Amino acid sequence: MITHLQDTVTLHNGIQMPGLGLGVFKVEEGPTLVQAVITAIQHGYRSIDTAAIYANEESVGEGIRQALAATGLKREDLFITSKVWNADLGYEATLAAYETSLQKLGLDYLDLYLIHWPVQGKYKEAWRALEALYAQGRVKAIGVSNFQIHHLQDVMSDATIKPMVNQVEFHPRLTQKELLQFTKEHGIQLEAWSPLMQGELLDNPELKDLAAKYNKSVAQIILRWDVQHGVVTIPKSIKEHRIIENAALFDFELSQDDMDRIDALNQNLRVGPDPDNFDF
Repeated sequence: MITHLQDTVTLHNGIQMPGLGLGVFKVEEGPTLVQAVITAIQHGYRSIDTAAIYANEESVGEGIRQALAATGLKREDLFITSKVWNADLGYEATLAAYETSLQKLGLDYLDLYLIHWPVQGKYKEAWRALEALYAQGRVKAIGVSNFQIHHLQDVMSDATIKPMVNQVEFHPRLTQKELLQFTKEHGIQLEAWSPLMQGELLDNPELKDLAAKYNKSVAQIILRWDVQHGVVTIPKSIKEHRIIENAALFDFELSQDDMDRIDALNQNLRVGPDPDNFDF
């Protein structure tokens, strides 16, 4: 379990991945995003998660460059993730999409590249492309996003490299117990997107009660719950005080009873699309 902001989990290929990062979903290109990336890195974050479909890789890259210049950190001190979009799933198309993401970010390599959604009949070819990029040393780790157990089994049935990460919607209303167990058994790191359920959980009475008990915010309670489940998490924020607050998770620990209380909030409720039923 990670015990401070720069602690890492070890992926099954030995690569170290920070247990907490900054997500930038739905943040538009521009100075606000550039500043958010700089702020996060200056406050100790080392992991930034973006995707081709977010259409903000250029600002993320600019934020990284400015942050490195301001802090004296090196590129290898950071862990940068992007994802290939559905329209680019296919062997050649995925290889080309990777180059495009690198170009927009202004980077020579990514630490983690993910298949964004399990588009039936397409994700296996995309996985072959990711394996090729990995074999060439172009990317440090490869994985998937929004994959259910059966998608993972399908990929692994004829992959030469199993996914190192599966990034999924994961929060107290969608605890993904079976998926979490499956990934642990197979050495695949689970990562949470939308850990705060896009803000919908911040008024939850049960979580507010726990927040009062621990003298923490509801967001901190939820993110701490992720940490104690061994789930990597990437809360999104562009506000400096939230970026700082989201990382202040390491001076308290939830009791097992309170972990169970949060687990019991599960309703298998999604704010995002269902990976078994999406049409994009």
